Amino acid sequence: MRAVAVSLDVTRTLLHAPRLGEIYAGTLARHGVTIAPEAVRRTMPVVWRELAREAPAARDRFGTHPGGARGFWHELIGRICELAGAAPPPAAATAELFARFAEPEAWRLFPEVPETLAALAAAGVRLAVVSNWDERLPLLLDRLGLAARFRAIVTSAAVGWEKPHPAIFARAVAALGVAPEEVVHVGDDRREDVAGARAAGLQALHLDRGGEGDLASLAELPGWLGI
Repeated sequence: MRAVAVSLDVTRTLLHAPRLGEIYAGTLARHGVTIAPEAVRRTMPVVWRELAREAPAARDRFGTHPGGARGFWHELIGRICELAGAAPPPAAATAELFARFAEPEAWRLFPEVPETLAALAAAGVRLAVVSNWDERLPLLLDRLGLAARFRAIVTSAAVGWEKPHPAIFARAVAALGVAPEEVVHVGDDRREDVAGARAAGLQALHLDRGGEGDLASLAELPGWLGI
């Protein structure tokens, strides 16, 4: 596989939030809402899918929400609490969580990420991020020391369309200054990342850290590219 450029998903590709349940539970507890960390972890994927189904097809779920990104997360956290049988969260609690997850302490880079990005950059590969994220992502990546590695940080919030829509990939390709077929997109979601990228004319690799994809670790990517 040859490529001039690589675009990367973010969550579960570059980083993850291993203490998400504990952070949610602790923050909500300070505001009088009792919920177990495991209940947060169990219900969040369910609510995330519900809200995705309710958003206009392929449109950015944050920008199309009446309350913007903050309103989206307030509703998501409220539904998590409702599904878990907890009290509704006050606005101050959801605002605190919104700010907390713009901080690097809430996240953890996968161990191979810094070295892999450095190897790709040293080989002259152009790098971009393509992610269904709200407006906090550029600041978060900067605080994590990664932003300077990327020619573009393309979010659904900025484009107005989510993966797998071709518009978000097209924005990244334009920023990279290459042809679509010269880009390899890497991500953990078969529909959003693999099928979406290929439909937009890019090459794609599925990252599955359980070993069921093309890559089990981002460290394998340079080898795929012949670096």
